Amino acid sequence: MDSAGEVLNDGKITLEGFTVAARAFADKWKRHNLSFPSWSWVPLINRTLLKKEECYLSLEKIIILSSLEGSAEEESLGVTADWWEKEESIDHTVLNVEDEAHYYDYHIVYSASYMVPMLYFRGYSSDGKPLSLDVIKRDLPSSSVSLLLESKWTFITQEEHPYLNRPWFKLHPCGTEEWIKLLSESSSSDGCQMPVELYLVSWFSVVGQVVGLRTPLEMLI
Repeated sequence: MDSAGEVLNDGKITLEGFTVAARAFADKWKRHNLSFPSWSWVPLINRTLLKKEECYLSLEKIIILSSLEGSAEEESLGVTADWWEKEESIDHTVLNVEDEAHYYDYHIVYSASYMVPMLYFRGYSSDGKPLSLDVIKRDLPSSSVSLLLESKWTFITQEEHPYLNRPWFKLHPCGTEEWIKLLSESSSSDGCQMPVELYLVSWFSVVGQVVGLRTPLEMLI
């Protein structure tokens, strides 16, 4: 089987497949998640002689208020899309300590070693100061915190961003291929392989929950 541009049987994906899946994911997000900004396609200078396209997806400057309270549903970052739209009008001088705005950036990066996507993210205050993981967890909806505590694969580590050379948090990719394989098998009753265009959408429908970003059901069609 020619694995270029395809999802492999073990739940992994090639770099070419990631490129196809990333473009499809960004397009579906733009069409079905209008309350959020679009994911940006960030091309990279190829660091090898293989002449393969390298890139990552970027969703940045998502704003939440650290005092946001309510149910797990209300706490979802989807509620904060209006704050992103009003970013220009936010006057941080009139926000009190309890209402401090926190900014979040998310990058979806391909891992050549694991052959799966990885989610990198960071949080920072209005003055650019990085947020600690403890502060970030307080910003997450309660359902996300529960996932972090209960799921064996959703643990967060901090390491240097592979392209920006600065410390970012990431969801560790160990076990990703196993549950992607299970998703593929459960969604393909006829035994067919998961379409590469749905790979990143399916992956993010699980991973996004950990950081409070929901995937609209329409994206999975």
